[in-house]
Amino acid sequence: MKYTKVEEIEPLIEEYLKKTKKEEWTITGLALALDTSRNTLCEYEWRDEFSNTIKKAKEMIEHSYELDLKKTGRTGTIFALKNFEWKDKQEIEQKTELTVDFEKASDQELNQLINL
Repeated sequence: MKYTKVEEIEPLIEEYLKKTKKEEWTITGLALALDTSRNTLCEYEWRDEFSNTIKKAKEMIEHSYELDLKKTGRTGTIFALKNFEWKDKQEIEQKTELTVDFEKASDQELNQLINL
């Protein structure tokens, strides 16, 4: 890894965010500003010392996409937000009620219930 201390990376992130127009912020752009790749940037996020700093920078970029979506609703913006784990589908939670007569259940049936 190129950077060993969060203090090395923070000023570069700040510089990228200041010099680049908000509507042009991207994860890849940030990675290039740090002279690294998008994948390596994501790896830094998993390192405890860098995690908060990288997450905050990514949230700022995500926020710029969200603002763009409110203004224009462009397909590219929607695609980018999906990479931030946004979803445009409905999820239906289905609950099933199970009734068991424990006095009549066999040992095998009880073991199967325990393993659910």
